[in-house]
Amino acid sequence: MKLVEQKRKLIEDLTGVNSSKLNYYLELKKRNEEVIKQNNRLEIVHQIVKDINIDMSIEDIIHRAYGKLPLVLPCDFLGLALIEGSNLKMKVMVPLKECMNKKLANESLLWECIREKEYRLYDFTENKNMCAKICGGDDFKEQCIGSLVTVPLFVRGKAIGMLALAAQKKNVYNESELGFCRHLADQLAVCIENARLYEEVMRSKREWEETFASVIDPLYLIDLDFNVIRSNNRDNPLATNAQTAPGGQKCYNLIWGYTEKCKSCLMDQVLATGKPANHLVQVNGLVLDMYYYPVFNSNNEIYAIIHHIQDKTEKVKMEAQLIQLAKLAAIGEMAAGVAHELNSPMTVIIGTAQMLLRELGNDEHPRTEFLQDVVNCGLRCKRIIQNLLTFSRQDQHPVGATDLNEQVNKVLSLTQYQINRNKVTIKTHLADNLPPVEANAHQLQQVLTNFFLNARDALANKEGEKIITVSTGLSKNDRGEEQIWLAVEDNGEGIESDRLEKIFNPFYTSKEATKGTGLGLSVSLGIAQAHGGTIEVESVPGEGSVFRLVLPLVQAACKEGDGE
Repeated sequence: MKLVEQKRKLIEDLTGVNSSKLNYYLELKKRNEEVIKQNNRLEIVHQIVKDINIDMSIEDIIHRAYGKLPLVLPCDFLGLALIEGSNLKMKVMVPLKECMNKKLANESLLWECIREKEYRLYDFTENKNMCAKICGGDDFKEQCIGSLVTVPLFVRGKAIGMLALAAQKKNVYNESELGFCRHLADQLAVCIENARLYEEVMRSKREWEETFASVIDPLYLIDLDFNVIRSNNRDNPLATNAQTAPGGQKCYNLIWGYTEKCKSCLMDQVLATGKPANHLVQVNGLVLDMYYYPVFNSNNEIYAIIHHIQDKTEKVKMEAQLIQLAKLAAIGEMAAGVAHELNSPMTVIIGTAQMLLRELGNDEHPRTEFLQDVVNCGLRCKRIIQNLLTFSRQDQHPVGATDLNEQVNKVLSLTQYQINRNKVTIKTHLADNLPPVEANAHQLQQVLTNFFLNARDALANKEGEKIITVSTGLSKNDRGEEQIWLAVEDNGEGIESDRLEKIFNPFYTSKEATKGTGLGLSVSLGIAQAHGGTIEVESVPGEGSVFRLVLPLVQAACKEGDGE
């Protein structure tokens, strides 16, 4: 049996079977090594492609690739240069970190690769000056480089930079390695472009979010189903309503506290026209400017609405005061002219009447009473003219100690005739020894005039006796602080409870268009608050109303103390 085995082995050796097996295994080993190398190459490319989808810097990607490149091809140096404007800068170079962010000379081999727009393979001799030409400087002068591959990076046909691989040995790169280098460069170009686009998108997103969040007024991004997508978390002036809202997902729930779509919503108009829209809304004593802006997608289609709420209450109040001041300025100019024209003849009338009285010299003369009436009426006319001038010239009345009873009498001298002609009885109950209040006399007259005229209008449709009662007095608030007050009461039609909370809103009025602007009480409240006080209102429909101006006495007391 042993002899048979020996014969078989001898025949295999003679026929070359064993020799073929040896060659086969050698070839198989070589192919396995090639497959391993290709797998490593694919792994590197796959890793780069994977890194494209994550937030990783170019430096990190190059360092990761450099760690695996020796598995597939000789690589002692790996660099990435990018074009910035008209310059080519080495952004990454491993392991030579000192080359990073350096501007490359125009005569460098890397610039040559970009100008030619094709990859280059270089094999260097022992001349080290050739090595310096890689970057066009001294960074490689002392480095031993035998082979260099340069591959340009293209994005949509435009060169954005280049990839450089170098080895210390010469003649180590063949066509297979060059093909892999080109493939690696293509993937890096995609990665760099995606990173740039990603950064642009993120920067735009940050800028949009920061702009959205920095607006001091409430902003809401609302989809076409009225759902609030985003807000800038500013205080909602309508929060009192919104706190009672169920759910809070729909804009009319979250912003207004309603259970269904707002009647004043302009979203339908914006969707129909594709243009911004806005309108003024008065609610809860506020004047709000509502803006609606369309938001378009890449197809130029509206996919959302930006809702901007701007509180205009203080601005409207200020404008109302300016309107009143402009009116008073006009009255002042007119009154000055009237006073100039009337004072001279009134002086003549009064003087002549007084001279005639002096000539008669007898109080029992039948003409004495008539002449005395002429003098008295002339003096009354002069006082009315003077009060009109005083009322219309605010700049002549700075803040100071003011007698409230005196201001009542001045206003009555101007308004009593208008009130009496409507068959209204005016009753006064002015407190004696009322201390002065620190105030602007002119502005207090504005408030009192508004009270009187509103009381007159409230009595316009009343049947029977019409009475306006004006009274002043002292009281203490809840904190025990002294305050002075003035009240104007009428027995007119009163104010309904749903209107009572709106009467101080600018431009709110229940009168006809020719009888009121809705600014009087708004301006009056502003004046009261500027003096540290307020206006209180009590009203019963069908029975009448009481408007009470309440001012603190603290400032007047301090001023008097300072004067002592």
